[in-house]
Amino acid sequence: MGNTTTLKMITMIFLIFAAMVISINNSFALEKPLKTEDAKVQEVTGIFTLILYGAGHSNDIETIAILDKEGDQYTFEPYAPEFNYRIKRSVSAKEALAEAEQFVSWHSSFRRAQLGKIIDNNGNIIGFEVRPLYLPTTFGLSDVLDVDYWLKDSKVIVKVKLKPSVEMMLRDGDRSKDKD
Repeated sequence: MGNTTTLKMITMIFLIFAAMVISINNSFALEKPLKTEDAKVQEVTGIFTLILYGAGHSNDIETIAILDKEGDQYTFEPYAPEFNYRIKRSVSAKEALAEAEQFVSWHSSFRRAQLGKIIDNNGNIIGFEVRPLYLPTTFGLSDVLDVDYWLKDSKVIVKVKLKPSVEMMLRDGDRSKDKD
């Protein structure tokens, strides 16, 4: 009788645990990723919420500016601690582009800014990104970022990270400094 009770308790604990995992996974379930394409400055019109991500220290190349089109059904939200980004609301297209380019261009290896449009699953432009392109001799390639836009309900979750080869190069470079 003791073994049966123990087995029932283990089964009950397992079922509760499984239900919790399924519930947690569903609450973080994201729809499919959104597409980005090259954009022209003329396409940037309207009023935006400007998200300035990164540039937190002297060699922070994990830096990007996102222009979230105001008045649509979507809100952009970086998947990062709040100290990693700043938000400015109700910014004109011209001002947002100028501030975005200035923000991403601070690094000494900056070559130029790249403008991209962020497109929802219906083909509508819902925002723009301004990312820095660097001298390829510095980091091994110009575009050092992997940026994903995931739709969850009416929120666009923005995940920014360095490309693995760049991250490894920076990490290994820091280790070689320790040896000196």
